[in-house]
Amino acid sequence: MTAALAESLARMGIRDGRVLEAMAELDRAAFVPEPLRRQADSDQPLPIGHGQTISQPLVVAYMTELLHLEGPERVLEIGTGSGYQTAVLARLATEVYSMEIVPKLAARAAAALAAAGIRNVHLRTGDGALGWPEAAPFDRILVTAAAAEVPEALVAQLGPRGRLVIPVGPEHDAQVVRLVARREDGTPVSTDLLPVRFVPLVSGAP
Repeated sequence: MTAALAESLARMGIRDGRVLEAMAELDRAAFVPEPLRRQADSDQPLPIGHGQTISQPLVVAYMTELLHLEGPERVLEIGTGSGYQTAVLARLATEVYSMEIVPKLAARAAAALAAAGIRNVHLRTGDGALGWPEAAPFDRILVTAAAAEVPEALVAQLGPRGRLVIPVGPEHDAQVVRLVARREDGTPVSTDLLPVRFVPLVSGAP
């Protein structure tokens, strides 16, 4: 990611300076398969193998901005994928727990994160729809694949005044980014926001 693309994201409506700074400093090419690295600075999704993609930078920035990260948060990410979104979160939060159901992607992401010098990430291979209950509650939860409905296990692992951001909708139909925010009394309130297109959330044994 270059400063120029970060400036482009700002022109497209991203306002959180910490998000823009994190994305300007991270090299997206380091998380993209070698043959596609020349396209890493383009605002488009790119395939990373195993039927998965690295999201376009605008969507990464938008969903990250919705989390309202200030620094001390513990974040659960469902869908490590390339590790790029994980790296963005790691620059903005104290601790990131990230789950990936495809073992080969998890291993590749772990190597990329280590090479980038990122140390505040805990990785696990497993069914993200079940969350990471022993590490819960989380201040923020981000899901990077589309679910038919918001998994109840993830809502249960969302802490007080927490925020969960997840794409919702069927694979070949309309999807939308949904924000689930806990009120002061603990009640979760859902708001549908930006139309998107994500690969489906895979659930079951890895």
